[in-house]
Amino acid sequence: MVFTPKSPEELADAISGANAPFTITGSGSKDGLGRPVNDATPLSMAAFAGVMLYDPAELILEAGAATPLADIETLLAAKNQQLAFEPPSGGTIGGAVACNLSGPRRIKAGALRDHILMVSGVSGRGEIFKAGARVVKNVTGYDLPKLMAGSYGTLAALTSVTLKVLPKPEVETTLLIADRSPEDAVCTMSAALQSSLEVSSAAHVPKSGTYLRVEGIAASVAFRVERLRELFPGAAIAARPPWASIRDVKGLQGDVIWRVSLPPTEAPLFLQTLQKRFEFDNLLDWGGGLVWISCALTNDAHATAIRNSLPSGHATLFKGPAELREKLEVFQPQPPALAEITRRVKAAYDPKGLLNPGRMYRDV
Repeated sequence: MVFTPKSPEELADAISGANAPFTITGSGSKDGLGRPVNDATPLSMAAFAGVMLYDPAELILEAGAATPLADIETLLAAKNQQLAFEPPSGGTIGGAVACNLSGPRRIKAGALRDHILMVSGVSGRGEIFKAGARVVKNVTGYDLPKLMAGSYGTLAALTSVTLKVLPKPEVETTLLIADRSPEDAVCTMSAALQSSLEVSSAAHVPKSGTYLRVEGIAASVAFRVERLRELFPGAAIAARPPWASIRDVKGLQGDVIWRVSLPPTEAPLFLQTLQKRFEFDNLLDWGGGLVWISCALTNDAHATAIRNSLPSGHATLFKGPAELREKLEVFQPQPPALAEITRRVKAAYDPKGLLNPGRMYRDV
């Protein structure tokens, strides 16, 4: 049975009166992220869809959590605006917020959590809440919207989100540099990002090379592209910019995909160390600070090798069959002090453990 509340009040009544857990779902596109939630009643947020407010002049959009991302992007495109954090395609805006998913432009525009102004929803206590405000500068109280971003539905069932939107750039140009090794790629990306040329995205695709994206008004882009070509002789204009493919991790076709965050300068050594353990494909984004690893079916040894090879940072099992995600720690194990904070936050917002229990960490 799937429970589909039609209003915040109906949702609050269901949660406050429940004694068994729920698994929260929108379109289902994010069901494969995180650990499986077993023996729980599906709680569909499908009724909370639609754009409630869009003010292009004020750069503000409010939408129900189950509103498809595609609908929002179409609406914004008609006014030449965008979600600057470039979320992966598909699914709903609530799912993107719950997983805090951001694309290649994150290094310039910030993460999804940086674009949230306000959230509404129902906590695991069955309490209807609204946090934040429809203004960019809001410093009153706790920053609850950012806490909800990346919580994977373990603290509350969101009913609506308010985001700041931004104009689309007038021109976008992507340069391709024929780097073949991670070491060369990280050097290229670091030099570009540390320059004054405002590169908005930097990624490395091993079979193609290093890509640098420059955006803005036409005259500025032309100037910056020319300076970058002087900085990197041999750089060419990319005929097919790969940003959509990188955003959606389409270039990696393995059964299992890991998402690894670490300082960019540590990426080459991490990959070199890992290559001694097992075979894999990889992709570098965010100037080398985000490494995607794809391989055949992962086992305990692979997971241990990935995490033990990390000098710092964290590794998340981003894609894999349910039985694997249930067996392994999907998210990087937390130090004891941080794990205790996680348990306390969960207890504060969802004391009976009703919402997506165990989705992020076992027994939380």
